[in-house]
Amino acid sequence: MLAVWLGLLFDGLAYGMLLYLMSLGLAVTLGLMGFVHLAHGAYAALGGYLAVALMREGGWSFWAILPTGFLAMAVLGAVLERAVLWRLYARPPLDQMLFCIGFLFLVIAGITAVWGGGQHSLPVPASLSGQIRLAGVEIGRYRLFLLLLGGSIILLLNLGLTRTHWGARLRAAVDLPEVARGLGVPVNRLFAATFALGCGLAGLGGVLSVPLVGLDPAFPLKYLVLYLIIVSVGGLGSLGGPLVVALGLGVLDIFGKYYLPEAGGFLIYAVMVALLLRWPNGLFAGQRR
Repeated sequence: MLAVWLGLLFDGLAYGMLLYLMSLGLAVTLGLMGFVHLAHGAYAALGGYLAVALMREGGWSFWAILPTGFLAMAVLGAVLERAVLWRLYARPPLDQMLFCIGFLFLVIAGITAVWGGGQHSLPVPASLSGQIRLAGVEIGRYRLFLLLLGGSIILLLNLGLTRTHWGARLRAAVDLPEVARGLGVPVNRLFAATFALGCGLAGLGGVLSVPLVGLDPAFPLKYLVLYLIIVSVGGLGSLGGPLVVALGLGVLDIFGKYYLPEAGGFLIYAVMVALLLRWPNGLFAGQRR
């Protein structure tokens, strides 16, 4: 029984890390920039479909499509931000939401027209397939890879935001943009780079999700609610808070589906609603300030 619980716990942590990697870009754009980017899932889906096309038609390796998915979505995000989205920063949140929802449905329609409405998946390299035995528990190599990669990305991003000149400028630009401009901080370029980073992280999360959860045109909407739960319950302005929530949500989802398959989904939303009722600003709100 203990081995079963440990296996479920590990699978839940891996699934939670995958959710965090997919929602990390939203934690950057919404939590740090204050932009209600509901189209975040579109970049994850486009990154996943780009990986499918490159591997199946171009013969690319899995290791090559990981940075490609990140860079492609970062470039797309930077172009859209400079062309359109920067005009919405000063607009009310409702305007931001309406634009992003329209863009999201436009991407879904384009995906359906190009790739069809079927389910897609990708194989993982031989080095990441199969299982290994740790402490008497069989764990998947790919899930272990997700945990290690996610931990590395979190560490690098946290160091970049707290220990670098770029992170200090970003915090100043978000909190007091006019003062930052007066001090010579290039706020517009800084926002464009940060938005591109968020989109790139979404693309990377989309690529990583394909071998584990599959890909279909409804992917951007299917996980949108989970992205919002992770970021809002974790607390806006915090990167560690969404990590805790994502890992907890993943564990709760796996255990719920194993022991209560009929009520697994309901259990997740019930717990998250209860947490928001108790902490309406999120569990770790305001840590950035």
